[in-house]
Amino acid sequence: MSENNVIISIKGTQSYEQQEDDVIELVTEGRLEREDEGHFTLSYQESEVTGLEGTLTTFQIEPERITLMRLGGVNSEMVFELGRRHLSMYDTPYGALAMGVNTRELSAALDEQGGQIRIVYDIELDHALAGRNTFDIQIRQARR
Repeated sequence: MSENNVIISIKGTQSYEQQEDDVIELVTEGRLEREDEGHFTLSYQESEVTGLEGTLTTFQIEPERITLMRLGGVNSEMVFELGRRHLSMYDTPYGALAMGVNTRELSAALDEQGGQIRIVYDIELDHALAGRNTFDIQIRQARR
């Protein structure tokens, strides 16, 4: 297992009908760990930029599936897998929310030095489409 300090550039886009896209861009330091062949863990602390301060975000990257976990101020787990709809529980200060996650696009090209991840997914609330989200993530080694 190898572990690297990395610089993570994240561009998150939320698209809702009849509304302008909401784009959040974040550059932060994090850790990239290689577990096995094709299995990586990427983690970083959220900041006030995302409104999730005090939350640790972890992406578990496998060849066919990516799991996003958040622990702290916000607790949630989302599973992204092409061709499968996953139900996700989202804990908010106002209570838990059940959310359907339907993955439209999923790609991860990573090695120990970094790489990129792209996830495009639809969110459903009460079986109705609530919007489409995109994660574009670039990872590169931090300078020592």
